[in-house]
Amino acid sequence: MCLWWHLSIGIVAIEIATLWYSFHLAVLKQFGASGHGSSDSVITDEAELQQHQKLEKLYISTRAAKHFQRDIVRGVEGYIVTGSKQVEIGNKLSEDSRKYGVENTCTSGNTLSKAAISYSRARSQIEKERGNLLKAFGTQVAEPLRAMVMGAPLEDARHLAQRYDKMRQEAEAQAIEVSKRQIKVRETAGNIDNISKLESAEAKLEELKSHMAILGKEAVATMTAVEAQQQRLTLQRLIAMVESERTFHQRILYILDQLEGEMVSERQRIEASPNPVMENSMPPPPSYEEANGMFSTPTVDGSAENVEYFLAEVIHSYQAETDVELNLSVGDYVVVRKVAGNGWAEGECKGKAGWFPYEYIERRERVLASKIAQIF
Repeated sequence: MCLWWHLSIGIVAIEIATLWYSFHLAVLKQFGASGHGSSDSVITDEAELQQHQKLEKLYISTRAAKHFQRDIVRGVEGYIVTGSKQVEIGNKLSEDSRKYGVENTCTSGNTLSKAAISYSRARSQIEKERGNLLKAFGTQVAEPLRAMVMGAPLEDARHLAQRYDKMRQEAEAQAIEVSKRQIKVRETAGNIDNISKLESAEAKLEELKSHMAILGKEAVATMTAVEAQQQRLTLQRLIAMVESERTFHQRILYILDQLEGEMVSERQRIEASPNPVMENSMPPPPSYEEANGMFSTPTVDGSAENVEYFLAEVIHSYQAETDVELNLSVGDYVVVRKVAGNGWAEGECKGKAGWFPYEYIERRERVLASKIAQIF
């Protein structure tokens, strides 16, 4: 009677334990349906769960950084393509301006020709600076970021994280297997075969958990290093891009300031010294005999006038109207050999001699040697 009573109590206890465990599994399954995974509470502790969550965040962070790096590379490459076309167009404009400045001179002066040459020179410098900027964008920004996007460190870290995730899934499946074995052991109390299978399943689960913990730590460390490298390198390339563009705009501003200064100075010079208008009462240039030195202007004592030669710069262009006159262009230098009293002067420029209005020149005390060589 006493033995039967004890057996009944044992059977009732086993049934209660079985019902409780079934209820526990139902709760876990319901918890898993909410998206957290039915076996997390079985195979993980708090430290492992935090490690898993950190690895997920690292994976998301490095993926976003990789996409951002790829966007920068694509943007820079597009900028380089567009910029190269701008350089091509700018160089064509520079060449057209230079060609006009060299080949054309207006009858009223060569101010526009000089301005065209100055603009051509400045435009050429600007396009050279633009080319340097595009080169810097390619070598200092696009290439390093492209290498990191396609590089081994990021891919290795991601594969490591994927291996960890796969092992974690295996551990979760093994934890479910252990739970099933535990139920069978309870249902068939004393069954040695079921107990042996349970022990084997539990040993495999512990082995998976141990390997998973080691692999998880390695994956977190690797992904953390990659994330730090992504953040550092991307920021450095952005700074390099900003500095290159800042230097470019500073150089362009300097070139444009110089060009504007030259053009404004020329304009002010023209406005300050308007072209003299030849009045109808101005006498013609000296006669043929005087132009060819057949007689000289007498002085008070009857001897010939001894005129001192001097150099002068042409400030207004002059178009010769007779054979004894001399063509002049603004900026030319002439050797003045004679100044007549009727407003004409005689001299030599570019190997030719003749008469021209004296008001069209200005005397110069100092002249560059290169300018002197152009006179003769």
